[in-house]
Amino acid sequence: MARRFGGRYSPDPQTRSPAPDLRDTARVDPAGARVNLLFVPPALLALFSLGAGPAGLVAGLVGAGVLTAAAFLLRDGLRAEAEWRARSVARRPAWPRKMMASGLTGLGVALAAWSGDGGLFGPLLYGIAASGLHVAAFGIDPMSDKRIDGVDDHQQDRVAKVVDEAESYLAQMREAISGLRDRALDERVAAFQARAREMIRTVERDPRDLTQARRYLGVYLMGARDASVKFADLWSRGRDSAARAEYESLLTDLDANFAARTETMLLSDRTDMDIEIRVLRDRLAREGVVAPSERGNE
Repeated sequence: MARRFGGRYSPDPQTRSPAPDLRDTARVDPAGARVNLLFVPPALLALFSLGAGPAGLVAGLVGAGVLTAAAFLLRDGLRAEAEWRARSVARRPAWPRKMMASGLTGLGVALAAWSGDGGLFGPLLYGIAASGLHVAAFGIDPMSDKRIDGVDDHQQDRVAKVVDEAESYLAQMREAISGLRDRALDERVAAFQARAREMIRTVERDPRDLTQARRYLGVYLMGARDASVKFADLWSRGRDSAARAEYESLLTDLDANFAARTETMLLSDRTDMDIEIRVLRDRLAREGVVAPSERGNE
């Protein structure tokens, strides 16, 4: 049977931090092709309205613009909903993009169905039907905040604000590097983002860790974002290998620091849990209640 080689100078797998899960960063776009298809009807409507006369042309062009705006709103609404679902603590979207998209879709279809010489009842029915089908297909926006039981609202609002800011820095960082079309750099940035999101999820599960992580999720991520933007600009103007090596070294240091801090936070949570269990057992013992594990040893 094969045996793992180990020696004095071999790396110890117990002391090396595990690699982050890249699946947390490689997310599928929640909008996808089904939303992209919604940009086709406005284009066809504008094209077919060219020979519909003055009133039909104006109604068709306005309807095409309204349907295009609805498609953009729906795409942003689906992405906001996906972010809301992915987090343990999150505030509901600031404004209901999906429901507004449903209303605009109904208005656009009504304008497309209006011929200029007919009544308004038929186009109105088409618009209502289109809005209803839009809601049935894509749903409505999240209407409530996601919170953790036992934690006050003020603390959870602080966590949600810091998490929103951290996710914004990570998105800007990824956008700056993805424009370089460099797979190796994309993977390095994705690995660091996964590591940073481990800390984010830890803070979401226990908001008491926010004090330890606030500097990492704020100042450090903002600095990583700024460094990424500057490196992307420098690399696009000239392939400076020294700048690349320095940027990759920065990512390595950040990854190690984030991993160490997250591990410290997890150990602190484990220590707190052990203390609470010990206090509870002592109280039960004083009251004459024997734990099942101790009863089995009698």
